[in-house]
Amino acid sequence: MATYIVGDLHGCFDELKQLLQKVDFNPCNDELLLTGDLIARGEQSLECLRFVKSLGDRATTVLGNHDLHLLATNLGIKSANSRDNLTALFQAEDREELLDWLRNQPLLVEHKKYGFLLSHAGISPEWDLLTAKNAAKEVEVILRSDHYAELLQNMYQNEPLNWQDELTEIQRYRYTINSLTRMRFCTARKELDFHCKLPPKEAPEELKPWFEFDNPLYQTHSILFGHWAAMLDYPTPSNIYALDTGCVWGNKLTMIRWEDKQIFTQKKLDVLKNA
Repeated sequence: MATYIVGDLHGCFDELKQLLQKVDFNPCNDELLLTGDLIARGEQSLECLRFVKSLGDRATTVLGNHDLHLLATNLGIKSANSRDNLTALFQAEDREELLDWLRNQPLLVEHKKYGFLLSHAGISPEWDLLTAKNAAKEVEVILRSDHYAELLQNMYQNEPLNWQDELTEIQRYRYTINSLTRMRFCTARKELDFHCKLPPKEAPEELKPWFEFDNPLYQTHSILFGHWAAMLDYPTPSNIYALDTGCVWGNKLTMIRWEDKQIFTQKKLDVLKNA
């Protein structure tokens, strides 16, 4: 039995199949976790959703910013972006079933056996573990309720930039969503920054990646995340694992087997065909 964690799919279903074949993935014995953003940009978002859902409790994906945006788009809160290649998904007979399944997925996972933490973008440098889990659970409960549309309508803002006791409910929810699904850099005051999407080595001096702040949680727990394809090959602390390696942008899909920390990759297939 093995535990595999794979980075952002973004509709790269053929690459996921190749990667799972490399390790002889067996859903009867093995477990698959995913860093979110199963959909958008790539051409096989529908196939990705159907496959991960079909694995039942042998697969767990956290929600990414594109996954949440898909839910909002389905409700008419936002317009579909043609670059996301979601026409087949929106026309699928099982669309509502798939999206209902998607909104029931977590924002944060603490693995029951190994104790590692998994989220799409990371964990705020202002949070300890209990705060992170409580904040994520608070939003997950609403997403799984009949009132989720109001939450999605109010998530499209950057503020607040810091976590504070006096935040209103919606401010708390928004900070949680932004931290767990959109965060990359923070300022010296640990404020979330959403303007810079550069590789860390090219970022302004006043910004640094969230995981480079002094937070005891970052030392006591392993944290796995995706979201930040521009971090490709940037060194992280030994217990921080950045798994989005930009497959949809022509690079590779990356997966780690947790038991021995072995890394497996699959290059973008259309790149291989054109090589």
